[in-house]
Amino acid sequence: MSAPVTVSVTRHVDPSRSSEMLAWVQAGTSLAEKFDGFLGSGWVRPSEDSSDWHMLYRFADAESLAAWDASPQREWWLEAAQGSVEERSRERRTGIEGWFDEPTSIESTSPAPTPPPRWKQMVVIFMGFFPLSLAVNFAVGHTPLADWPLVLRVFVTILVMTPLMTYVVLPWITRRMSWWLHR
Repeated sequence: MSAPVTVSVTRHVDPSRSSEMLAWVQAGTSLAEKFDGFLGSGWVRPSEDSSDWHMLYRFADAESLAAWDASPQREWWLEAAQGSVEERSRERRTGIEGWFDEPTSIESTSPAPTPPPRWKQMVVIFMGFFPLSLAVNFAVGHTPLADWPLVLRVFVTILVMTPLMTYVVLPWITRRMSWWLHR
């Protein structure tokens, strides 16, 4: 079994067709949710009138992603937007290194930037993880959770910390430390 895989896709859409695009994206998510290993998805536009839509979706492993990629449901979904949507870029990531990449333009002809050295990534992760771990463990120590068995207490702690690290702390700290990471 392989590691989770995140796919990042940039699609170009006529801004006057935003409502159709939104319905199309939601339909694709609804279809993908029915597949084993689907972990979630999301999309964002730089502005309301932007023609670029940036989408992410994640599967538990490469095998689950391959099942979705090869499915008739996905094929039908993609065909439904033919002529309205143009895929500009697609990337697959299996680790957290994507947090450390500098943003690149989809029109760029230059090669993708190399990620920072692993030791710098480790230092930045530590800078986010250590204070979060201290805060969560301090908070847990002052609640009834402190009396729970160790395994259950650690499980609850990690259940809280993982989304905080993924969606709040790691994006925040990598933006603040980009000057050092990419020096």
